[in-house]
Amino acid sequence: MILIGESINVMSKTLGPALKGRDPKPIQRMAVAQAERGMDYLDLNIGPARKAGAELMEWVVKTVQEAVDIPLLLDTTNVEAIEAGLRACKRPAVINSISCRPERMEALFPVAKRYDASFVGLLLGVEGVPRDAAERGALAADMMAKAAEAGIPMGHILLDPIVLPISSQQDQVQGCTEFMMMFKELAPECRSTCGLSNVSNGTPEELRDIINRTYLMVLMKHGLDSAIVNAFDKDLVDIVRGRRNDLVEAVHRTLDGEAVEPKTQEETDYIKTAKVLMGESLYSHSWLKL
Repeated sequence: MILIGESINVMSKTLGPALKGRDPKPIQRMAVAQAERGMDYLDLNIGPARKAGAELMEWVVKTVQEAVDIPLLLDTTNVEAIEAGLRACKRPAVINSISCRPERMEALFPVAKRYDASFVGLLLGVEGVPRDAAERGALAADMMAKAAEAGIPMGHILLDPIVLPISSQQDQVQGCTEFMMMFKELAPECRSTCGLSNVSNGTPEELRDIINRTYLMVLMKHGLDSAIVNAFDKDLVDIVRGRRNDLVEAVHRTLDGEAVEPKTQEETDYIKTAKVLMGESLYSHSWLKL
């Protein structure tokens, strides 16, 4: 699985001012730190960047490339900034993201084609977030058809089914999971990705890591190809790199409906969390204590 570091973000209290002030050192330190923790790609999120966005994206791409030799995701809604970033990239980059809205596809498909760039296809349509797996599937089919018309290879598309918070939209988490269960049949030539940390938004800080890790294991079972993650969660990286197969096995057996007898309290906590993510238990901030 490809891991994408999420930490170079204009919303960061540390890096936001560095981006705005064009201070390279904090950004380069963060890029190196994420690379050292095993990230395969880095996401560069400069936000909407309506003013001087092209200049900012070009600067941050060059700044990061001076520090690490890792491919990049260019994360902004500013089309000019995306193109400026693609021009500056030394390695093939990924546009993050293109939604299923006609105006976004019309604006960015030609850019992706011109630079032979891959892109994250965000399954967000004109009516907003899809309600279930079927709506996600319809949006994915529409995006693939329009990308084909634009001459973009299916292998350049990373479909993102939109992970939503378990604390407020538990049924939507199941919709995302169900979409991933049919992904390989629906889009066999495409790849999949997600913004993993979204699943724990709104939950107590001390619970976020176990939710993120467990949901990643859920999606891994259904063939997730990549994820945008917190590079500094060592346990999460260990799970992906095959160093915690005990936890992966316990979660996957639970997903298969087995009555797993946990060997440790840690396994108990992950099994409980898997059942919440599956909708078998109702989410509450105290689910681990029940």
